[in-house]
Amino acid sequence: MAKNVALVTGGMGGLGTAICKSLANDGWKVVANCLPAFPPAAEWVAKCKSEGYDFQIAEADVTDYDQCAAMIKKIEAEIGQIDVLVNNAGITRDAMFRKMDKGQWDAVMSTNLDSVFNVTHPLLPLMAERGFGRVVNISSVNGVKGQFGQANYSAAKAGILGITKALAQEVAKKGVTVNAIAPGYIGTEMVMAIKEEVREQIVATIPVGRLGRPDEIGDLCAYLASDKAGFITGATININGGLHMC
Repeated sequence: MAKNVALVTGGMGGLGTAICKSLANDGWKVVANCLPAFPPAAEWVAKCKSEGYDFQIAEADVTDYDQCAAMIKKIEAEIGQIDVLVNNAGITRDAMFRKMDKGQWDAVMSTNLDSVFNVTHPLLPLMAERGFGRVVNISSVNGVKGQFGQANYSAAKAGILGITKALAQEVAKKGVTVNAIAPGYIGTEMVMAIKEEVREQIVATIPVGRLGRPDEIGDLCAYLASDKAGFITGATININGGLHMC
């Protein structure tokens, strides 16, 4: 199969960058989504280019449906057919539920869950009509098991698992697969910025005794995007070092 475009939302974060690189390594033409006029975008593209990656950018606020629909249309017209979508965009606004305000709830739900609808909805019918597509939704171990102080994040990431299973059934006969990845603690820049003693406490809870590597998530995305994964759909793949086994 000729490899066309892979679109990664939130493509410039630590996990997003690793996903972009793994997909490119596997032969996809990668487009990284970011917010409009995102200040670090040019620097990110230049850094990746110095490492041998020629990524393109697609600007859109993933909480805005119209912007997402316009982004899909623009990519298809100017760059190429989108055969792979990785819904990776996400934020945290942690607080105990009794102290969580409506703004913290809405921000996380709109960025982490509404975005999956906003980006997937205009694209999925095109994939189904063409008879091929791969949608990979990035959830979290905390969407599987829940997490103290993350009612908003856990709810959004659990919602991703539900929409994954529903969409997988709707498009299974159309040659389109829809799967979710639920990472545990991954050694991104954000996690590595945590105080060392706190990181050590986190690692102590992980049976394999280490943080995950961003490229391990990226390579799993690349596998799910490949022809080899055509019989996997509606699945939640847990990649957490044994932190939560289910």
